[in-house]
Amino acid sequence: MRRACKRGRGFGRGIVQLWDREVGDVSPRSFARRIAAAEDLVLRFGIHKKLEKHGGCVNTVSFNADGDILVSGSDDRMVILWNWDAGLVKLSFHSGHSNNVFQAKFMPYMEDRIIVTCAADGEVRHAEIREGGKVLTSLLAQHEGRAHKLAIEPGSPYIFYTCGEDGLVQHFDLRTKSATKLFTCKSFPDRSEFQQSVQLNTIAIDQRNPNFFAIAGTDEYARVYDIRKFKWDGSTDCDCPTNCFCPPHLIGDGHVGITGLAFSDQSELLASYNDEQIYLFTKDQGLGPNPVPKSPKPAAKDTETRDGSQSFSSSSPADANPSEPQVYKGHRNSETVKGVSFFGPNCEYVTSGSDCGRIFIWRKRDGELLRVMEGDKYVVNCIEPHPYATVIASSGIEKDVKIWTPNALEPALPVNMDELKRHKRRSRLYQFSFPEDMITQVLALQRRRSNSGHRGEDWPGNADLMNLIMHLTDGNSSSDENGDSSGNPADCIVN
Repeated sequence: MRRACKRGRGFGRGIVQLWDREVGDVSPRSFARRIAAAEDLVLRFGIHKKLEKHGGCVNTVSFNADGDILVSGSDDRMVILWNWDAGLVKLSFHSGHSNNVFQAKFMPYMEDRIIVTCAADGEVRHAEIREGGKVLTSLLAQHEGRAHKLAIEPGSPYIFYTCGEDGLVQHFDLRTKSATKLFTCKSFPDRSEFQQSVQLNTIAIDQRNPNFFAIAGTDEYARVYDIRKFKWDGSTDCDCPTNCFCPPHLIGDGHVGITGLAFSDQSELLASYNDEQIYLFTKDQGLGPNPVPKSPKPAAKDTETRDGSQSFSSSSPADANPSEPQVYKGHRNSETVKGVSFFGPNCEYVTSGSDCGRIFIWRKRDGELLRVMEGDKYVVNCIEPHPYATVIASSGIEKDVKIWTPNALEPALPVNMDELKRHKRRSRLYQFSFPEDMITQVLALQRRRSNSGHRGEDWPGNADLMNLIMHLTDGNSSSDENGDSSGNPADCIVN
């Protein structure tokens, strides 16, 4: 049987070794280390389950350390714990937030009983699951403006950080349930005489050295800080980064920002830019603590323009500059605050959602696009890898969570970029649960118009603004084809 399986048509090495694990010929530990990221398995990803319980779009998904429970948070302000393999709800509770839940994570080594959350109301909250399924939630701290992301210190059941649109970075210790305001991120003084606060979208902690954390938001720089510089008596602060990262051609570009960050197991820093690409930085590509803008270089080859179209030109490995960060191309990151992540036991892949409703998976080492999968009718925002298995969870504007496993009988065909561009669709995020969601979208469209430099009727976003106005005047516009009227999140706008 084993020999027949190896000779069978369509069965790659990854599938054979998956079979070996199931019959006990490969230990789970060995499989996770050596085989779980086999390219053959990535090419066979398909939907395993759809987790359907939320009443609004799902803004956050995260596995527990054992990988058997998935926690999700939504516009409906609910937090749900799933037995994802069975597709069943283990526990559902109200987060205590008054607006869309943007992030929910388990604190490690706490028997999956402590969850921390942040949301569009700016609050950072603590949820304790007690015996019998009773949940007690409490407020830990408040940001002025939305708080998109939090980061848990690796290996710590007590320490985590948050960042918000007020530019503030906060440090939390659950042993005292207190928040320490570390600093407010400011633009570099070369920009103007007045240093504006940088609205922060994302924060990440280096797995190899948890003393280092990175933040990013509405300017072009990913900043890395060392918590050891902070003196807890308040006599000094740590608002000076130890290093900054930015692709050379984006330095001085005031029209881009960063929506997602992730550290690899080798301390490489991954950054997803809105209206641009995803870049991978090594330590030696840093610009130092106070980067000086240079004359912007011409845009790199094969870049995506800000109107969503792509320009592809011929290139060869000889053209590559080793000082340039690795780039990952093909997706669209314009309309929402998207995350970005590594996948595989050794971070072999990079994965992201897209405005076109697809999931993109690239090979990390060379940026080759391996998979493009339909993940949402509108936009995919979150991709969460399983801690050790060949499984990912995704979510976006739709109200479900999708679980992906290598269950396809045949591997996917190579990605056809010409076909992808022809079928690249723009999403429409014009469904509203609350008046402030509508106001946010109008302001975001106006801001995009201002930043683009267009002042006349030729601005491509005029069509978006007109569609929005027409949508608001349509009495039935807030319902989808199934008559559902639940709205989309305020998180679906990059400000």
